Amino acid sequence: MQWEQTIYGEPASKANSRRAVMIGGKSRFIKSKKALDYAKEFARQAKAGDDMLDHDGSRVCVEITIWYASRRPDLDESLILDLLQGIAYQNDRCVKRKVIKWRLDKKNPRARILVTQLPPTYGEEPSTEESADS
Repeated sequence: MQWEQTIYGEPASKANSRRAVMIGGKSRFIKSKKALDYAKEFARQAKAGDDMLDHDGSRVCVEITIWYASRRPDLDESLILDLLQGIAYQNDRCVKRKVIKWRLDKKNPRARILVTQLPPTYGEEPSTEESADS
């Protein structure tokens, strides 16, 4: 099983996408306008898969190529991983392998995303215990 789609627009860096605001007399950090706008556009474009890829504790691989409109942004896929929750998988804790690539396309920034299931034992060490019969 897999989920694959291209989302148009330039994603915000999650690390740099917070701004301080006062809410009820307390300082709070919320997403920047760019991050909120991208999240809204992502939700508009993304089509949920027929079945979430992380059912029954499954592990997934996420491959993302991000084309930025300028050389300035850092490569940061974390906002995209968050936005995939409820679309390709229930929770981004299931992501056990990532392949992230940075590209430049000044006229058409976008993110090409492929989410695939990994084998159930991906990342586990093989058992070194010998059977009692040996």
